[in-house]
Parts: sequence; structure tokens; C-alpha cells
Amino acid sequence: MRFTSTILSNIEVSPGYWRMRLSAPSGFSAEPGQFVTLRIGAGNDPLLRRPFGIFDTQSNDSSCSETEPRSCFDILYQVVGRGTNALSSLLAPDRLDVIAPLGRGFDLSMQKTEKLIVGGGVGVAPLYLLAKELAKGFPTMLFVGGKTRNDILCINEFERLGIKPRITTEDGSLGRRGLVTDALATYLKQAKGEVSIFACGPRAMLKNVVSIAAVHGVECQVSLEERMACGIGACLSCVTPGRNHRPEAPDYRCICAEGPVFNAKELGWGDM
Repeated sequence: MRFTSTILSNIEVSPGYWRMRLSAPSGFSAEPGQFVTLRIGAGNDPLLRRPFGIFDTQSNDSSCSETEPRSCFDILYQVVGRGTNALSSLLAPDRLDVIAPLGRGFDLSMQKTEKLIVGGGVGVAPLYLLAKELAKGFPTMLFVGGKTRNDILCINEFERLGIKPRITTEDGSLGRRGLVTDALATYLKQAKGEVSIFACGPRAMLKNVVSIAAVHGVECQVSLEERMACGIGACLSCVTPGRNHRPEAPDYRCICAEGPVFNAKELGWGDM
């Protein structure tokens, strides 16, 4: 649906990273892994909408309104360009044009025993809503990584769900020194029973996660981060190679419409 949303809060949660809460129509909901697109500004600069993973949703919650309980949702974003820089300057009660929810979210029907969530930097954005669902009935573990401690976001939110995070940073400023994929690989070597992996983060990180999952025969779903001009599959600006992709017989998947969440086996990682 398309609606006008009121900014309820816009807070810098770590240097360069912001969390924004936006009002939504009554009864608004989203599947873990879905996203929204925002028009930032009233004119044509920036021209294109910006996509953001839905971090959390609330319904009939007093935090969504100063007057009466209603619905709202949160996004988590990093300031990296003109659009997000403009977004970080907005304050309550500024208003934004929103299209949501969009895309295909995580498949929660996988009947494996243990759920492993893997996030890199702002890639944790679509993983918290997933964690809320998984924590209701499955043993769940979070692996989160970043270059420095400033890239480790909203850990307290996951801990309140009873999920203990395993943190890695490349400079060792928080948690263990190294890559989040190293921690994942180490854990899988000693894991007992079947597991499923859900991951979001930089493309290089995801390729490593998928490789590790394949070595251990583990089911893996990934949420791809990408620029999405329309968000509905019309412009075809956010395609990625599928598993059958060949130069003579192209196979592309539209991230915004067929994703952003994919079973890792659907994609052609060697062609990315």
C-alpha cells in the first residue's frame, strides 16, 4: 500500500547509523525480510525512492502515537549518500511518502532444529523482525560482525528476545577479532543436529556464508542489499544472476520482486 507516514522519532544509534520510527495505517504488518521504499523530499531531488528493510513493526502500541494506540514500523539505515543524508536530517513530525510492505520475506517453514542468524553491519536491519518470530519456538543464535564496534547495531534488542549474540569485529574493538563468517564456520564444525542459516549483509560476506553452508550441507536463505529504483519489478534495475545463468542463456532474478530474500541455491554466486 502507499500512504503518508509521520516520523515519530529519528535517532542516531551509532556513528553514521540511524533508527527511524514511522507511523503506519491501523493493522499494518510485514513479513520478516520485507522492505519499504521512501520518497525523501517533496521535489525531484533525490529523484528515486530509497529502499529500507523493515527492522520492526508495532500494532496498537502507544509508542506509535501520542494520542491513541496505532501501528508503526522502524527502519535502520546507514548514511552513505545524498538520500540517507537527507533522511538523517528529518525530525518528528515530518512526513514521508511510503510504499510498503514490498518483496518476498524469509521462509519460516523450514523444519530444522536450530536457527542461525548472520548479519554484517546494517545487514541486521531485516533480521530483528525475523529473530522475533524464530525466538518464539526455535533455538536461535545470532552471529553479527562489522569492521569496528560502531558497526555492531541494536544488540540489546536481540538480547531482550533471549538471543545471545556472537560478535566479531575486524579490528577487535568489540567481541572477537576476525570475520563473522569465521565464527560461523567454527560453530558449524561442532554443531550437533540440523541447522538453518538466515543471512543479510555485504555481498562478499553472503558469498562466504553460502560457501560455508554448502560445505556443511546446511539450508541457507539470504537477503540481498541492492539499489531498487521502483521496488516492484518494473524497471529491472536490481537484477542478479540466477543459478542457471550463462552468457548464451541469461538467467536473472529481480531482487525487489522475487526477493530480496532468496534460497541461496536459487542464485548464481560465481557470476556475481
